[in-house]
Amino acid sequence: MSKKVRLRFAPSPTGGLHLGGVRTVLYNYLFARRHGGDFILRIEDTDQSRYVEGAEQYILDCLSWCGLEPDEGPHKPGAHGPYRQSERKAQGLYQQYADQLIGDGHAYYAFDTPAELEEMRLKYKTAGNPSPQYNHDLRSKMKNSLSLEPAATQALLAAGTPYVIRIKVEPGQQVQFTDLIRGEVSFATDGVDDKVLLKADGMPTYHLAVVVDDYLMEITHAFRGEEWLPSAPVHILLWRHLFGEDKMPAWAHLPLILKPDGNGKLSKRDGDRLGFPVFAMNWTDPTTKETNKGFREMGFLPEAFLNLLAVLGWNDGTEQELYTLDELIEKFSLDRVHKGGAKFDFEKAKWFNHEWIRKVPVSRYKEQVVDMLQGLGVRPGLRPADPNIEVASPNMDKSAPDIDTPGQHINVASQNIASPSPNMDTADPDIDTASPNMDKSAPDMDTDEPDIDASDPNIDTPGQHINAPAPDIDKVLELVKDRCTLLTDFVQQTTYFFVAPGNDMDLSPVQPKWNAEKQLFFAELIRQLGFITQWEAPILEKEFKEMAAAAGIKPGDLLLPLRIMLVGGKYGPGVFDIAALLGRDQTVARIKHVLGLLPL
Repeated sequence: MSKKVRLRFAPSPTGGLHLGGVRTVLYNYLFARRHGGDFILRIEDTDQSRYVEGAEQYILDCLSWCGLEPDEGPHKPGAHGPYRQSERKAQGLYQQYADQLIGDGHAYYAFDTPAELEEMRLKYKTAGNPSPQYNHDLRSKMKNSLSLEPAATQALLAAGTPYVIRIKVEPGQQVQFTDLIRGEVSFATDGVDDKVLLKADGMPTYHLAVVVDDYLMEITHAFRGEEWLPSAPVHILLWRHLFGEDKMPAWAHLPLILKPDGNGKLSKRDGDRLGFPVFAMNWTDPTTKETNKGFREMGFLPEAFLNLLAVLGWNDGTEQELYTLDELIEKFSLDRVHKGGAKFDFEKAKWFNHEWIRKVPVSRYKEQVVDMLQGLGVRPGLRPADPNIEVASPNMDKSAPDIDTPGQHINVASQNIASPSPNMDTADPDIDTASPNMDKSAPDMDTDEPDIDASDPNIDTPGQHINAPAPDIDKVLELVKDRCTLLTDFVQQTTYFFVAPGNDMDLSPVQPKWNAEKQLFFAELIRQLGFITQWEAPILEKEFKEMAAAAGIKPGDLLLPLRIMLVGGKYGPGVFDIAALLGRDQTVARIKHVLGLLPL
């Protein structure tokens, strides 16, 4: 391309940033970066009645979270400013071009009041024309500079009569352009109404402002949603009358993002109804104080959010699904953008997020997870604990059905995700031998036990923070990340590493089959754990299974009780991986605690 590529995203500061808007940003950004061009943010605040305080900063925050930083904008002025249309209006830019259109006979003053416009709609409404438009048929019947004598028009202007400026669309013409996605597109002007270009308050409408601004900002390509296609003929006529069609940017009208059932454009109401966000980030309406949840706050990584948006209407022709931003820049092209709308699938969106949680280093989201834990009163890696701090419930579902059964990997979110440890606590069905060595009647199991005291001040009281050295947060995240679909899932999957289960844990999964034999096994396990010199998951698993064989108990009958003891619920990664990270003191203390809660 001989001319430097320049693209813009031009949102209105009226509320939350819809995911369709973020996709438009993304496609603009990818195209600009691929072709060595500029990406510009322009704030279209021409409709002051809909302006919402804080919405502009919200848009900037959303782009920053996504990593789609503009090269120019209100926050980063360049040679083509100002970048807010209200500031450009103050410079008289739009009035100048509206006056030019009137002088050249391509626009006119219209003095109709709102009441007169409503009367027109009712008066000329027919079965064949249920919504009459202000067009070449009706403008002669209205109060404007085309239907009035020149002297009457001047008198109204001199008297300060409110007016708007409308484009004069001549009937019987064809207006066409080449869309970069849809190819040749043509419109008959007979069906195009005389759109308002300049409002009574002097603010331009979108139709005039977008043409003037794109010209003055030297925009070479304009990507927008297909809902703007009906406005294309008015914009082309304005380009023709003001600057010449050869100066027009190349247009691409992007396909809609559809509801999950494919019936219509995805809206905020659909998200509310179906239980998923449609905004990039949380948006709180300053008037109603209503908060609409965003993808960020729901626990999405920006990498996953951009990835899922990129493939909503585009693919590179291969089976690849996961793309980094650099890969998208390298591969993106408009000839692979679909013409038809793309159905939004929230389950697929969560799949993308799960894959990205696994793909990126845990350091990428560690701070965010720690913030969530601290918000619940959990302090990873800090000691000693303040016993006066109340630990909020992480909303753990202790009855979750997707928990491991003996000999099976834990199934989380029906993803068939394997445990990160190759030494998963699986039961060996062939081990069922009587115990030759274990004295089940021994009156004192602690005679040879090393000095491990569950009442030691360095061991946490159940339900309190751990005072002993807490597990390394990076290792914890690495261990559980395969089980997390959203960042918020880390709360349940990590809290028990830093807060021991309390007296209120649900022991119902264990109690029905609990007996003296198992009680003695775990008492002996406590003793044997004191002799292990290498505190590692494979060694712990080997010791555990050897003891189970010696006791004549199937390992599968002991794994769930051990999990409940360490975790407080039926979830989590391999139980020996958990024990390895908890450390000896915590593992022993938690086993002892539950043994005291289980009556024989």
